[in-house]
Amino acid sequence: MRRLFAGALLPLILAGLLLIPAQPADAARGGRVGGGSFRAPTMPRSGGGYRGGGSYRGGGGYGGGFGFPFLIPFGFMGGAFPLLLLMVIAGVVVNAVRNGSDQSMAGGGGPMVPPTPRKVNLIQVQLGLLAGAKALQDDLRSMAAAADTASSTGLQRVLQETTLAMLRQPDLWVYANLESGEVPFDSAESTFNRLSMSERSKLDAELTTNVAGNRGASSAEAGSGDADATSEYIVVTLLVASTAKAKLRGADTGEALRESLRILGSTSSSELMALEVIWQPEGRGDVLSADELITAYPNLQHL
Repeated sequence: MRRLFAGALLPLILAGLLLIPAQPADAARGGRVGGGSFRAPTMPRSGGGYRGGGSYRGGGGYGGGFGFPFLIPFGFMGGAFPLLLLMVIAGVVVNAVRNGSDQSMAGGGGPMVPPTPRKVNLIQVQLGLLAGAKALQDDLRSMAAAADTASSTGLQRVLQETTLAMLRQPDLWVYANLESGEVPFDSAESTFNRLSMSERSKLDAELTTNVAGNRGASSAEAGSGDADATSEYIVVTLLVASTAKAKLRGADTGEALRESLRILGSTSSSELMALEVIWQPEGRGDVLSADELITAYPNLQHL
């Protein structure tokens, strides 16, 4: 009888499990803001000036436009010596003109091309806060809706506003981690993209996005209810690629993290190459438990 009862009960249990609706993984939904470019700087094109040296060729003789008119006053002196002297003087004048033009282009008379950086600093900051820091979620969501992520000045403002939003919640900081390092310029973009993909893969969905000027919002609705402010968390990941040589203080203590965020937030738009801000959970009702936090972010250290 027991065997018959067990054999009849097992199909009922399996059927019951199949009928239970699957719960969405709300804790794995997040948001993302960022953009940037790793292109090497180039000389802007212009309508005149250098175009294969054309502006310095024409009219024949020495040095283009200076050739024929410059020869006329000395042409009647006769003899080989005046001709040789003429050639020397003409060469000196042409070289002086060319050197002066080159210095003008490099010294502010024309567009300057910034040198291609040999190294790029890649910085990753992760901060885990108690779920009571809902104002931070609101700030990130509002910033994503309004930020200009297609320009360097807009990205610099995103970086500044994000670091400020993080600095305004020091009483709710629980975990943090900061890693940085220099990579060659040629491999900076691929390394940055790998870091970004690693963090984005922790999300089942990106409810709010604004990347390189492209905004998007998922049709999924945020969960309902309030998170437990003492046992559930919000995590913000900040990825920065910069040519700045700033020395960050790390994130071993609250004071060190505070100083590092201040330095990072002061990065100028000319030094900032790429930026991504990724956070989870995104919605008010979404939660991230302590176990989920440690599993997804094993490098976080308790402050």
